[in-house]
Amino acid sequence: MPAPAGAERSSLLKLYLGRGVLAVAWALAFASAHDSHGSLGALAITLLVAYPLIDAVSSLIDLRLLADGSERRVTLLNGVLSALAAVGVGLAGAGGAAAVLHVFGAWTVVSGAAQVLIGLRRRGPELGKQWPVLIAGGLSFLVGIFYNIQAAGDAPSLDVLSVYATGGGVFFIVQAALLGWRARHMRPQVV
Repeated sequence: MPAPAGAERSSLLKLYLGRGVLAVAWALAFASAHDSHGSLGALAITLLVAYPLIDAVSSLIDLRLLADGSERRVTLLNGVLSALAAVGVGLAGAGGAAAVLHVFGAWTVVSGAAQVLIGLRRRGPELGKQWPVLIAGGLSFLVGIFYNIQAAGDAPSLDVLSVYATGGGVFFIVQAALLGWRARHMRPQVV
């Protein structure tokens, strides 16, 4: 059973804010944990596995709000694929930066497409129009293609992942702020 609009907005605000803050924190941790020359230690691989798991858990939390239908199926699929991406990135870590970029890139293409589809379904004014989520999803899709191109090149680098996570985190924080602003302006005025 779907949540009423006010409860859904409140739940999404918390989810988006938490997801955004975690993404920015992850970016800071990963920037200092990985060697920009391509070698990956245990901490860097652990962080690489954790990032898609954040998306998987977020998808599962989001499922509580959704009625049966296409949005729920896309969210569930995204959660499952994100969990599989975590495993794939962990295994790819042994192969170095190029292998990680290929797996991470494939995941961001699929995850970005799912994010755009879900954002389009939530475009109503009561959920803040979802522009930051739509932009983040579209960029994720495009960046995933770029990661796979970069992985096939001569000097693949994981430095781009911190930038990606920071950007995504900021978009989620902005969406949470818009939901909070919308909630304040939709409250009945007491005179």
